[in-house]
Amino acid sequence: MKTWQKYAAEVFGTFMLVGIGTGAILGIKEAGEPVIMGVALAFGLALVTALYSLARVSGGHFNPAVTLAMFLDRRIGFTDTMGYMVAQALGAFLASGVFAIVLSRAAVSQTATQVSAVISEFEGLIAEAVFTLIFVFAILVLSKSAAHTKYLGMGAALAAVHMLGIPFTGTSVNPARSFAPALVGDTWAGFWVYMVGPMVGAVIAWVLYKLIVEGDTDFSDDLSDINYAATTT
Repeated sequence: MKTWQKYAAEVFGTFMLVGIGTGAILGIKEAGEPVIMGVALAFGLALVTALYSLARVSGGHFNPAVTLAMFLDRRIGFTDTMGYMVAQALGAFLASGVFAIVLSRAAVSQTATQVSAVISEFEGLIAEAVFTLIFVFAILVLSKSAAHTKYLGMGAALAAVHMLGIPFTGTSVNPARSFAPALVGDTWAGFWVYMVGPMVGAVIAWVLYKLIVEGDTDFSDDLSDINYAATTT
């Protein structure tokens, strides 16, 4: 597969994920329907759709936290890691940009992830790390499966953490998903939570994956390979 195809797949896949998910937030609010279940299902089904459509091209990350975990697990090189993250940010930006054109930037601001008043930003950081840990751990395990239904499991994992987290952080687990509405909608409150929390969660997910699934308690080789990849690519 050509490099540009992989990056294009990450752009369009993230566009689908963020477009459908954040679009559902606006549509469900407008219709006066229950937000949590509807938005959770929208994000989950959007991921399933994007995966079945594009995973064979790029691996189907659509999320910098997933890409980071895949890099740590040596499934993707450093150059592609950076390329994927840029592509994901672009795809999310295009999705929010469409809603800004069709509706307004004010509408896009309603799709931004924000920490609930019932918890602090630091507590929101911990929550996002935990939500991402659950989601990315599932991705690391399921992506190794040969089952054709594995993408359903990935979508279910994303829907589940949305059901859990929407009342507290809005549930991001994806820095690209939070970056685009914040930029386009000019809504920056608690922005750092969604940039740091998911990446921390991704690292912890990888560590637990190595320990629990692979039974690997010696990380010296992994860290050496990661350092080599980051400094020579």
